[in-house]
Amino acid sequence: MFRPLLSLTISLGLASIVRSAPPWNAQPFSPPSYPLAVRSPYLSAWLPQGSGLALNEVWPEFWGGGVVGWAGFVRVDTTTYSFLGLPAVPGATFAKAVQKSAKFTATQSVFVLQAGPVDLTVTFLSPVEPKDLLKQSLPFSYLSVVAASRDGASHNVAVYTDISAEWVSGDNALRANWTTTTDSGILTHQTRLVNPTVYGEVRDRIQHGSSYYSTAKTANTTFQTGADTVVRANFVSSGALPNTEDKESRAINDRWPVFAFAQKLGAVTSTPSAPVVFTVGHVRDPIIQYIVKGNTLQDRLPYFLTRYATAAQIIADFLPDYTKALGRANAMDAQVRTDALKISEDYAAIVDLSVRQTFGSIELSVSRSSNGAINATDILVFMKEISSNGNMNTVDVIFPAWPAFLYFNPELGRYLLEVLFRYQESGLYPNKWAIHDIGASYPKALGHNDGGDEPMPVEESGNMLIMALSYTRKTGNRYIIDTYGRLLDQWNQFLIEDSLIPNNQLSTDDFAGPLANQTNLAIKGIIGIKAMAEVAGLLGNAGEAANYSSIAASYVTQWETLSASKTQPHRTLGYNSDSSWGLTYNLYSDKLLKFNLFPQRIYDQQTAWYATVAREFGVPLDTRHEWTKTDWEIWTAAIASTKEVRDLFISSVRKYAANGLNRQPFGDWYETPSGRVNGFRARPVVGGHLALLDL
Repeated sequence: MFRPLLSLTISLGLASIVRSAPPWNAQPFSPPSYPLAVRSPYLSAWLPQGSGLALNEVWPEFWGGGVVGWAGFVRVDTTTYSFLGLPAVPGATFAKAVQKSAKFTATQSVFVLQAGPVDLTVTFLSPVEPKDLLKQSLPFSYLSVVAASRDGASHNVAVYTDISAEWVSGDNALRANWTTTTDSGILTHQTRLVNPTVYGEVRDRIQHGSSYYSTAKTANTTFQTGADTVVRANFVSSGALPNTEDKESRAINDRWPVFAFAQKLGAVTSTPSAPVVFTVGHVRDPIIQYIVKGNTLQDRLPYFLTRYATAAQIIADFLPDYTKALGRANAMDAQVRTDALKISEDYAAIVDLSVRQTFGSIELSVSRSSNGAINATDILVFMKEISSNGNMNTVDVIFPAWPAFLYFNPELGRYLLEVLFRYQESGLYPNKWAIHDIGASYPKALGHNDGGDEPMPVEESGNMLIMALSYTRKTGNRYIIDTYGRLLDQWNQFLIEDSLIPNNQLSTDDFAGPLANQTNLAIKGIIGIKAMAEVAGLLGNAGEAANYSSIAASYVTQWETLSASKTQPHRTLGYNSDSSWGLTYNLYSDKLLKFNLFPQRIYDQQTAWYATVAREFGVPLDTRHEWTKTDWEIWTAAIASTKEVRDLFISSVRKYAANGLNRQPFGDWYETPSGRVNGFRARPVVGGHLALLDL
């Protein structure tokens, strides 16, 4: 598969390195990478951007890099144009459609390209259906193509798309095989590895399961499987495919097998055609290996098995549901945008870019009962710590993402936490504080029976208490506190010991290294203690509630003295370090839970200080480095005392996201002087960008 090198021009601006805007209309801006099919950690295809790459100027890529071949052509009368991917067809002649616009919403990326006298509207819809667990569990996404004449005349139009075997592995030297199903009202290409490895990963790509590419079977639909250059040449030259299959199993990079469909739309006028709809998916069973009480391993199944026994049954419902799915998506997009626009246009754009990325990190699972039947009530949700290390259900990744779950459906958040609560309640985990994660490498949730997980004792204990209470408050459901009240109080006892003056330890910003006496970390621990006070009260333990509340209030008073800089008007990064400072984003939980533990003068002082230390692309995380995090900037914006400083943080994140310097899925860690991303990509922590919506 031919993959040309990209040539990106850099121009020097007065204040920073910037790149020119793309030559098409980009709304609300041109992001580092457009989400195309983003539904799970393994069904995750993106369009890299940089300073602006059209839909037909670059191959779609997996979130971690590496091509996932996805090509598209349209034939208009006697001329063929490419509109998706970078297909090379030796010996065949075709033109390139010209991109006119691109936009993203919370659920969709929409591109309009001009193919001679016809406009194509190409829509990538990755449904986000958080209140419908069945629909949310389906690892499938849509591509639709609509054509319309630009010149008032009628034109004969045919549309072609294909995917490659690259969708089933991170190692293109591995052998794959494939089949095509043609005996129903739907055409489906299924691709799998010849020698799969259950629960195995290569370059963050799962090594078992199958990819599926489908479209409706009509009299005008044709198909073909085979070498990329052969299959594509057939459509480029004739506008149709021969309905043949290449059944030779081989390595993915051996003549690059692709799986294609073509559909003749017939005469297209200025009235837009009905959409040609394709679905792409990746299905595997089982999906998660999970440690359970008794130190045994349980195979967790995809939630959709509660309704569908096979992928074919999913596709039979999913494909014809496109129109209704689009309607639901449009309604959700509109609601999210309406809510976010109450803050600002910049904020709405950031939220829109964050939604699919957040939900593309999770998978919904169920188990089997002892008799082998599927237990539809045993629901657990698993999250991959995408790009940073691949851990599972990392507490300090769920925590920054938590605002999205509170906003869309807190029950999904409960199912994420239940994974952690069950394991620690089992007695297998030896530490007295909350665990960091449930497994070092997705999708193996093997726990840490040796207690050797990355130690963030105050961080994770505070996080769990805050999330448990916020869930209980939001839903009125007492399940967490009634079931795990003893465990919550165990973590609270640790916080009482170590929160006010935290020992030398890591916080969630572990890339900055450990630090003793962290001002911001102490905030989290103190709020965690106050959260346990309310939990104790709900559980009928009035004495404990009063005691914990008194401790939290006392700690705040002492904290205010310990954290004050004696030389400048701000809180320090660590006690007794007067010149140091950092974002005190953990105060957000004080506002979220409406405790008002910390006096307003602290918020006012910090707000005023941030305005004095802002850089070109935002406010640094702390004085150790000039980098920052988008999630913590938005959390800090949410608690800023003035609209001006709130908008400073928001506009800085938007400016970074739109600066044209980066071409990977939205990264949350970047340099404030230059706007350069720092390595993280596609992480679910961007769910924290919804923080203002939960206040």
